[in-house]
Amino acid sequence: MVEVVGIGKNVTDSTGTLTILRDIDFSLSRGQTAAIVGASGSGKSTLLSIIAGLDTPTQGTVRLDGQDLFALTEDQRASLRAEKVGFVFQSFQLMGNLTALENVMLPLELAGRRDARATATDMLERVGLGARLGHYPRVLSGGEQQRVALARAFVVKPAVLLADEPTGSLDFATGANIMALMFELNREQGTTLVLVTHDRALAQQCERTLTIEAGRLV
Repeated sequence: MVEVVGIGKNVTDSTGTLTILRDIDFSLSRGQTAAIVGASGSGKSTLLSIIAGLDTPTQGTVRLDGQDLFALTEDQRASLRAEKVGFVFQSFQLMGNLTALENVMLPLELAGRRDARATATDMLERVGLGARLGHYPRVLSGGEQQRVALARAFVVKPAVLLADEPTGSLDFATGANIMALMFELNREQGTTLVLVTHDRALAQQCERTLTIEAGRLV
């Protein structure tokens, strides 16, 4: 489902060239779970952005369900993401002017789904927020906001879910509950999960752990 082939990433500024990633190769099958771990600045989040096609590598490519991301135009990559990829971020990334229900409906509406409201409602009930449909993010707790983000990510039944430090803004107990829910939804839908985390205990819940040190996979 995910093939990362010879990925390298360099950034050049007035001080010279900085190598962020070099010679990254791995593949994940459908439904597999993998954690990307490493110290701050090791290149974890850059690698996740490249897997999503949000950032462009200096060399190498990523194939998503057999499709070479960087053989596509930017618009084509965006279309592929909308169809196959879900995202969960540390900072939730909810639309503040939309209710919980409207946030979860958004990707369905963009896909032209006529059942967007009913499907989003069912998904919010699945994550325990059936009583919060009309609430805006500002009146939801951090854990509730991340549940909305999970519902938004899974409501389109993505082939791949990319999660960047999803518990980083949450206390330990809330974070543990969120991750249990994420893994449960992941198993139900058979999604391929790629999780960036600094938490080794969390990484051990995944089938594979990919460790990045100084831009290399070790």
